[in-house]
This record gives sequence, C-alpha cells and structure tokens, in this order.
Amino acid sequence: MESGLGSNNRNERQWVFKDDSWFSQFRNGSNPWMARYVYALIFLVSNLLAWGVRDYGRNAFPEMEKLKNCQGGRGCLGAEGVLRVSFGCFAFYFIMFLSSAGNPRMYNCRDSWHSGWWSAKIGLWIAVTVTSFLIPTFVIQIYGEIAHFGAGVFLLVQLVSVISFITWLNDCCQSDKNAERCHIHVMLIATVAYIICIIGIIMMYIWYAPEPSCLLNIFFITWTLVLLQLMTSVSLHPKINSGFLTPGLMGLYVVFICWCAIRSEPAGESCNRKAEASNKTDWLTIISFVVALLSMVIATFSTGIDSQCFQLQFRKKEARAEDAVPYGYGFFHFVFATGAMYFAMLLIGWNTHHTIKKWTIDVGWTSTWVRIVNEWLAVCVYLWMLVAPVILRWRQTTSEAA
Repeated sequence: MESGLGSNNRNERQWVFKDDSWFSQFRNGSNPWMARYVYALIFLVSNLLAWGVRDYGRNAFPEMEKLKNCQGGRGCLGAEGVLRVSFGCFAFYFIMFLSSAGNPRMYNCRDSWHSGWWSAKIGLWIAVTVTSFLIPTFVIQIYGEIAHFGAGVFLLVQLVSVISFITWLNDCCQSDKNAERCHIHVMLIATVAYIICIIGIIMMYIWYAPEPSCLLNIFFITWTLVLLQLMTSVSLHPKINSGFLTPGLMGLYVVFICWCAIRSEPAGESCNRKAEASNKTDWLTIISFVVALLSMVIATFSTGIDSQCFQLQFRKKEARAEDAVPYGYGFFHFVFATGAMYFAMLLIGWNTHHTIKKWTIDVGWTSTWVRIVNEWLAVCVYLWMLVAPVILRWRQTTSEAA
C-alpha cells in the first residue's frame, strides 16, 4: 500500500516535471535541471557583489567603515572585501555539498532540498554573506591562504573535465557506428584547430615578443609550440593511434591558456604592449572584464554537472536507474564551492595583499605563473590519459606471460 502511494507521488511529480511552466517548477522544486541555473545565478550575483566591493565599495557601502571588524573599511573593502564575499559564497555551497552529497536517487528529502526550498536557501545565502563581514580579519586572512589551494583544486577539476570531454568526443567519432560518417568532419575540425593554433602562436610572437629581450614570453610561446608537437606525436604513435582531433583540440586549449597567461602580465612590462594599450579604462576593457566574468561562471557551471569525468570506466557502463539523479549533486556543489575560491583569486590577482586596478581581472605575475603551470599540467594529464591504457595493457601482458 505504501509503495503504491509512493509510486503515485512519484508519477505526480514526474508530471509536474514535464508539463509545468518553469515558474511552477521553481516554486514546487520539481526540476533538478532547472535548479542548476538558479545556483549559477546565485554564483553570478556573488561574483558581481565581490567586484562591486572591490572597485566601488567605499562609495556604494560607506556604512561598512563603521563595522568593528572592518578597521575603517580596510578590512571589508578591496581585496579583503572580495575574500569576505567569497567566504560567504563558499560557505553556502559547502553547506549544500554536505547536505546533498552521496544522494543517488530522486524523489526524496535531499533531492527536494537540492531542487526546491528556494526561499530558505536564498535566505541562507544572504545570511552567510552578511555574516562573512562580521568575522574577524585574521579568519578571513586564513581563508585567503586556503583559497589558493581551493582555487587550484577547481582548476584541476576543470582541466580534467575539459580533457574528458575532448577524449569522449574523439571516442564517439572513432566508434564503428560513426567512423565513416564523421571522418570528413573530424579531419575538417582538426585542420581548423591546427590552423588556429599556428595563427595564435604567430600573433602571440607579434604582440607579446616584439623584441629579442622578451625572453620569458618567447619561452612561454615556444614551449607551447613544443607541447603542441609533443601531443600530436604521442597521439599519432602506432600503439596509441588517437588521431589528429584530440591533439588539435587540446592545442586550442593550451594556446588559449598561454595567451591568458601572458595577458595577465602587469601592464608596466615593455613586452606586453597589448596591456599597455588597454591601460586606460574604456569600453573594450569593460567588455573584456564582463566576458571574463561570465566565462568563469559558465566554466564553473559546465564543470559542476560533469561528475561523470571522475567516475571509473566500469561504472559508466552500468545501467542507469530510472530514478537516478541526473548529475552528482555533491560534486556540483563542491565545484561551486571551490569556484568561489577561484573567483576570489582572479579578482585579487592571487595575492591577498595586492591592489588591483578597476575593471581588471586575473592580472599579476602570480596569475601568469598559475596559468602557465595549469597549461603544463593539462598537457601532462592529457599525455597520461593517452599512455596509461598502453602501460596497463603491457603490464597485463607481462603478468600473463609470467
């Protein structure tokens, strides 16, 4: 009898899930897919609040200077203000992580908490954000140091997610079902990717290495070219034979990271003429800032729903239960929690004592080296994902022969 009632309730909720308007789904908390966008919107508002506190805090929030822990505004505005907003955002998503992690099924209390109860959760987010401005300064400073590590974890998760998507796309195109149909498309995409990579590298030489004395930029760009060649050579090795698509797309990724790294160099550097040209705040600087901010939110969002990239292969082959959650709730909130640390590092240039210019994001030598190390790590992870199956097969063959 109870199972029959449960089945009826489930069917009713599925009907709401499919047929109701988005507003009704928001009010009833019946759609975990729609919930992702609400969490992303909360994350975006936190980003905007952190930027506002950093750039316009003294004019927009003069009452903060009266708070005991703000030390005349110095402890709640600027870089430390960014950390306080980040701490509130991190606390909200970490609470959501603790309350929803490990939930494998829909239509239970934790699923309802994740997908609904928006009034309570928005109130919780506001409460932890306000509380973050009442916390002593030394706690925020400790959080700032921890945020360096958390932001690194976010970059690693994002990196694995991107590489997993690229390898998944390549496997789909090389499967027996799609090999003949996708052959021309794969060659076209790979060719375009390599052309863009070469053009990007040439443009970086022109823009960021105009003189022989720009040794560091020349090294960054040349090493990126070497890594592109290395990825292509390993991918085309007879024992791996992954084709041109994955190294081409990975080449786009590492060239983009290298470009971001060099753009993060301080504007005073003579080799970074593009930074000198954009030293004045104009519409192009503002658009670049807005695009960078939205890109960070989109990257966090897309990484958060990709929990499959960290599951083992044999688990991916298991049949999916009818009432299984559409994505890992715990992983989703974990990515947003580390993303809160990441956006703080971008807004303060990875330096808790750094004064950053208005309408800028991720600027400074620390930001540059973080990007460069991220590029090199991406290539290492990609090469390992190519070589690991070969090593595993070799070990299995050796053990069987013994």
